[in-house]
Amino acid sequence: MRKVIFSLILFLSLLFNPIEVFSFDFAPEIGDLAPEFNLRGINPINKNKREWSLDYFKNKWLILYFYPKDFTTGCTIEAKGFTNLMDEFKKNNAEIVGISADSEDSHDTFCNEKEINYTLLSDPQGIVSKKYGSWIPPYSDRNTFLISPEGKISNRWISVSPTNHAKEVLNSLKKNI
Repeated sequence: MRKVIFSLILFLSLLFNPIEVFSFDFAPEIGDLAPEFNLRGINPINKNKREWSLDYFKNKWLILYFYPKDFTTGCTIEAKGFTNLMDEFKKNNAEIVGISADSEDSHDTFCNEKEINYTLLSDPQGIVSKKYGSWIPPYSDRNTFLISPEGKISNRWISVSPTNHAKEVLNSLKKNI
């Protein structure tokens, strides 16, 4: 009887909620158009801007990375890695954007305390994270996408290790230019 009930529940969840159940399988592939996004967030350099979309970064390379939580050890290592290489990314016409489920206030505090010098966006419901196959409720998975100035995925890293990741992304950017 338990098997029948379990099978019925599984079948119904797949039938009525297939995207939620399999959202982690849908990370865009290299060559795909990057999914659109429009999220609120913060940028410690441009404090007056509060909302960003993919179109805002048109004609620039975009490093779009997803991470689980502000102030955690791995996320801080990853964020500081990108901060430390920001001048190199800028020289190569690239912007960096981090996305997590954290609030704008948390991002603001994280940027100030850890001296993060780029945009962090808030995706509390995981709507954009799901589009990029980067949502494991209630957090974003640690995935990174290199998006070309034309809006295509040029490279991707799934479930990355934060140590030296920024350098790996920079090297890939330089090869793609």
